[in-house]
Amino acid sequence: MKKTKKSADAIDTRDLILMLDVLEKEKGINKENILATIESALADAAREHVKKLTGDDVNVVCDLNREDGSYRLYTKRLIVDEIQDWENEISQEELQDIGIPAIIGEYYIQEIDPSLFSRINTNIAKSKILQALREEEKAAIFNEYASKEGNVVVGTVSRKNGDNYNVNLGRVEAYLPHVETIAGEELTVGERVKVYVTEVRDTGKGPRIKVSRSCAELVKCLFEKEVPELSDGIVEIKNIVREAGSRSKMAVYSTDENIDAVGACVGLNSGRVNAVVDEIGGEKIDIVRWDENPAQFIENALSPAKVIGVWADEEENEAIVIVPDYQLSLAIGNKGQNVRLAAKLTGYKIDIHSETQARESGLYEELGVEEGEFVGYYEEYEDENEAAEDEYDEEAAEDEVEESEETPDEEN
Repeated sequence: MKKTKKSADAIDTRDLILMLDVLEKEKGINKENILATIESALADAAREHVKKLTGDDVNVVCDLNREDGSYRLYTKRLIVDEIQDWENEISQEELQDIGIPAIIGEYYIQEIDPSLFSRINTNIAKSKILQALREEEKAAIFNEYASKEGNVVVGTVSRKNGDNYNVNLGRVEAYLPHVETIAGEELTVGERVKVYVTEVRDTGKGPRIKVSRSCAELVKCLFEKEVPELSDGIVEIKNIVREAGSRSKMAVYSTDENIDAVGACVGLNSGRVNAVVDEIGGEKIDIVRWDENPAQFIENALSPAKVIGVWADEEENEAIVIVPDYQLSLAIGNKGQNVRLAAKLTGYKIDIHSETQARESGLYEELGVEEGEFVGYYEEYEDENEAAEDEYDEEAAEDEVEESEETPDEEN
């Protein structure tokens, strides 16, 4: 094709091709979408040019070379005896009248010189191309972060708006509302934090991303990054519940009898669990074994408290738990937190009684009568536990509750 001289305002598509190659690599835009837009914009500009010169509204085709950016503009109309479609057809008689050989059924191709475009048409084409670039970049950003929904990303706190935060994720800022922050945590501008992407929504101004540091999924994802057995599928997280800033409980299960699920998550010298704890501001994490026997699972979930017996009604999802007198406060937890989290973890409504309460209220006899309706077990503690019970007093129990909330328990 013969090169045409371009005006000062002509669109340099060769430079555009080079720019698109860079944008495709750096920003992930779809190069082909932009090239198609360039073709459409050039064709529209040429069509307006032809219409202005001839008064005819005809179809214009643009062929853009994807390699070097050169392009060809032309009208393509079918030669007919009688015109039905004025945009796409031209009569044989009209062509013959101006001395152009014309055969019905063939196409008449007429080249258009882009250097003859008016400044207005050229600027309109440039505007369409730039708009397409902006829209494609927005789409690329949305697609990039939409794929991160349900995952943990690292960002930098960019600013604080009241009690809410903006977190810079690289190409876009995410919104961290106050209700999704960890209780008592104060983030500072410039601080790097890990956040869980809860929502990526497309808007007219670009993607809106909402993140959280208080959801249980954040803790789950952090463990999945720290524990290879989880990513390998050897260990599974069956459930996780959380009161952000205070305590989480996580139930784990191993598909390999030779692998201890709890030990894998705790790690050597508590290295793995401590890495997660450090990331969420020192929050305590109880890691317990999941068990298909609901009674055993409930006992595990009440850790660090010791349990005498559990009777679990699978139909009603209710359980009665009996603990030694000196363990009652620990089983319930500070402001009921331990039993509350255990109930959420297991899905059972848990009713806790001390051994003395159960004996004096006749609960043992009641459970014995209805034993057939329950799945559970009862354990007699050794004399050493009874001796510990004799030393029980309210002040010691409260001290044990406080200690359990200050020290991570590897077994729990």
